[in-house]
Amino acid sequence: MTITDQTAAPDSGSMLSLTPLTGQALTDYINADPINPAGLPTAYEHGNRLTSKQEASTVDPIIVEIVEGTLASVEMEVETAIARTSRSPMIRDAHDFRAGIHDRQLRKLTGRSYSALVHPIVRDFPIEEMQEGDVFFHNDVYASEGGIGHLPDMCVTVPVFANGEVVCFVQAFGHHDDIGGACPGSMPSGATSVFEEGLMIPPIKLWDAGTPNKSALAIMTRNSRMPDSLSADLDAECSACLMGARRLTELFTRYGVDTVEAAFDTILDNSTEIYRREILSKIPDGQYVWEDYAEHDGVSDPMLHTQRITLTKTSTGGPDDGPRLIIDFTGTAAQAAGPINHCGDYVGGNFLKKWLAPILRNLADSPERMAELDVNEGIVPLIEMRFPEKGTLLTPEFPGPTNARTFVILRLLGVLAGVVAKAVDGQMPADQETIRYTGVYGKDRDGNDYLMREVLGGGSGGRYYSDGEDTIHVVPDSRNLPTEFTESRFPFRVERLGLSVDSGGAGRYRGGLGYEKHIRMLRDGHFMSIADRSILACWGVKGGKAGKPFQVTIDPGGVNEREIDALADDEPISAGEVVRIRTTGGGGWGDPLQRPFAEVVRDVQWGKVSIAGAEESYGVIVTEGPDGIENATVDEAASESLRARLLTERGVNEPFFDRGPGYAELAGDGARAPEVDWL
Repeated sequence: MTITDQTAAPDSGSMLSLTPLTGQALTDYINADPINPAGLPTAYEHGNRLTSKQEASTVDPIIVEIVEGTLASVEMEVETAIARTSRSPMIRDAHDFRAGIHDRQLRKLTGRSYSALVHPIVRDFPIEEMQEGDVFFHNDVYASEGGIGHLPDMCVTVPVFANGEVVCFVQAFGHHDDIGGACPGSMPSGATSVFEEGLMIPPIKLWDAGTPNKSALAIMTRNSRMPDSLSADLDAECSACLMGARRLTELFTRYGVDTVEAAFDTILDNSTEIYRREILSKIPDGQYVWEDYAEHDGVSDPMLHTQRITLTKTSTGGPDDGPRLIIDFTGTAAQAAGPINHCGDYVGGNFLKKWLAPILRNLADSPERMAELDVNEGIVPLIEMRFPEKGTLLTPEFPGPTNARTFVILRLLGVLAGVVAKAVDGQMPADQETIRYTGVYGKDRDGNDYLMREVLGGGSGGRYYSDGEDTIHVVPDSRNLPTEFTESRFPFRVERLGLSVDSGGAGRYRGGLGYEKHIRMLRDGHFMSIADRSILACWGVKGGKAGKPFQVTIDPGGVNEREIDALADDEPISAGEVVRIRTTGGGGWGDPLQRPFAEVVRDVQWGKVSIAGAEESYGVIVTEGPDGIENATVDEAASESLRARLLTERGVNEPFFDRGPGYAELAGDGARAPEVDWL
């Protein structure tokens, strides 16, 4: 069928299957009407240019550089102020928060990391009625236009004024220790409704022309198990954003509103052009399909919760009729009973576009060039997102629970990497899973309630030119909690914090290693965990093998040794028992039998791969030296023989992706891999 003016286009989702479309069917799909069930409820005009292209092209390039540098500096200053004046470990020490600067068209100007959205604020508070000193606040997932994923992420927004009018916004949002709900930390793994997850606050005016709303603050702190920390964190965030607003007003005063706004347009135009020329050009035109899975939702038995992307690249249809990407989530599983849902379909997927875009940077000509590429609103016009109808993991219906939505948005990073890998013959990194929440709570030495949580990272995937990185955190600048801090504040000892040996997936380029952390309890307490990838491992690509999954063991080697589920709210731990946490290793890239002997023995010498792991995964016979593994050596003749045997035993039709044994365990049909894993 050819779409004409007289023929109504079918919705695009009904045209898709696991088989990519080609020819006229693909043309019809591209021209079909997308399903975007949420949309933006406000009539406020947003996302447009501030100046004409002619005005933006004539602004002094030196001023553009000054404006861009000032934006980055102000964003960093806001984050530094929050880190130095907040109180909770999650904000101050783990640095699980972000700042962002947006123009009056609600476009994200800064590109150091992702941020929330201003859209829900201008939806509920007309921009022309805002005053200097106003501070707006929200954490309501369903009222956030997709910018807030779960209730612990509280967001502060401050308008910036010049000549008496709003010219841009400074915003900060971060993960707070506790905002109520069914369990300490406000992330109940068995939640079946958002009402169980904590205090839900739609956009409100928290400060009115410089005067704090003490009643609202009292309600928030009253609902928190950690009221002092919450109060201090909110104070820090409001004050830091107000300071950032003053800095930006100085910028507008110095150069004038017209010049600065022309520079804003130029900054975003430059990003659009760079991604169009250097990134999208690397993806061949056509359609590609891939999917991955979350393994559990805290309520149902473990199963494959599908997240699918159909990626379509066209050379036309984008800005100035240049290239564009269509990312279609049709085929994503139904809304989960438990809290792994994410509200992604608002504002045409504006938040998800900027969340996923860093994956595309891996197509840059070099790692150095990749590090130079910002992700700001300039990437948004290049990407069209198409969503399934309401009632899926990415289009949940209120009041579906969302506190563990990291299982979905983290997996989507990998799904995009995987589907692009199919398009570019594997020239993308293997998989990683670098966010999970672990923690303990109970009574401290003085009988007071305490709560310790941290976001332990994991190994990143091997790349076509290098091994993956060890123990990284996907949230920029986030980190594990310092041992000196936790031991002085909480009743436990950290007896080990190091690399989890053999956790990185084998490959020509090995996956990065995860953490191994041992905590010995000094008083009875409870352990909590919000983690995925305990059954399904981080996948390897183009011959690379999957990494090791997440694992928590209590009292390892003791009489009460037990493994606990990756989703746990209140696992009892007795004084004297050790909690051993092993986080995920990244997937490997390329055939591990092609990894040079010297690199394998080096990994053994460094303690990253065991002698047994070298033989089993790489076909390399390593002998420990007289002084230990530091002087280990390779038996090259025996290794060559072993590799030859392993090669002959290998199957002839191997999938392009390796998921480890967990997929077969959950698939239940005997298949070792899904259909989409073969090219």
